[in-house]
Amino acid sequence: MKAIWNGTVLAESDETIVVEGNHYFPPDSVNRDYFHPSDHHTTCPWKGLASYYDVVVGDAVNENAAWTYPNPKPAAAELGITDYVAFWRGVQVVE
Repeated sequence: MKAIWNGTVLAESDETIVVEGNHYFPPDSVNRDYFHPSDHHTTCPWKGLASYYDVVVGDAVNENAAWTYPNPKPAAAELGITDYVAFWRGVQVVE
């Protein structure tokens, strides 16, 4: 799977974990050059507190387009998504 935005591959892996229709990419498959930490957070009742990143490619910024669960609740941790990264807001995830 590849996560692509603005013509750039943000992450690529054959070992994503699918949760609620979202592909979560392993931390080592993500190109951190395009990620800037955001102050945005959300809380999922069963996954816990999500931390977000702005995706920046050239001069284009896609605010809060990627998220991760650094310390997920036990049910989500059992799935293995700790520190894995998922995308939305126009980031295409394709094979």
